[in-house]
Amino acid sequence: MEPMRRTVLGILAAFFLLAVTACSITTEDPGYVAPPPLPALEQLEQAALADPAPFAAGDDILSFVTEDRSIVCSLTSAKGEHIKLPYEQNNFSDSANTKLATVPVAHCELARYPKPAAADVKDDCAGTGLGYLGGTALLTPESATYGGCRSGVTQMEAAYGPEGNKAGPITQLPALPEGQNLERNGLRCSAYNGGVACGNVSAGVGFFVARDRYELISKASEPASIAPSEAPKTP
Repeated sequence: MEPMRRTVLGILAAFFLLAVTACSITTEDPGYVAPPPLPALEQLEQAALADPAPFAAGDDILSFVTEDRSIVCSLTSAKGEHIKLPYEQNNFSDSANTKLATVPVAHCELARYPKPAAADVKDDCAGTGLGYLGGTALLTPESATYGGCRSGVTQMEAAYGPEGNKAGPITQLPALPEGQNLERNGLRCSAYNGGVACGNVSAGVGFFVARDRYELISKASEPASIAPSEAPKTP
């Protein structure tokens, strides 16, 4: 019996050794520093493209909200200043606008947002100089802008702003997972780094928007404008 007992003990010891060596223990490195997020245009160029089918929101429109429901965006079309959006009233289809060229655009609205920097105010609002508000961003194939002339709140503010009712068409839109891209007609949008980046990678133009900051990117090399971080504004 003694040799058999030694054999059994040897087998058990071998199994124990195998179990111990197969286990790995990971410990947190206190000196590890996560790499910074990619610049917006690099994110748009490198991130994986999502299947556009779940984000189809009407005739040739892709729409999504961020997972935290702070931003809504659409890859859509515009005729002049008229943008085709499934959740905002617009005059895109009016017969008077048929003579205007149709161009691809990306348009975003924020529930909370920073004030536009003085250099980024691009309209005198019918000569009044009043009513140029933040909370929206627009990308065309050649340029990116932040803010615009309006009164009242956007549909995104109405749904998810400080006094939002959590109702309406925006609440039915799918969320784009963090880090994924959507593309339509050469323009891309990606949810990342706490906000959304949209850009025309080949032209080197785009924007990044988040509740506390925004950035306009031109082909130059450095961002055309980076708004200082400050308390979010609403009308």
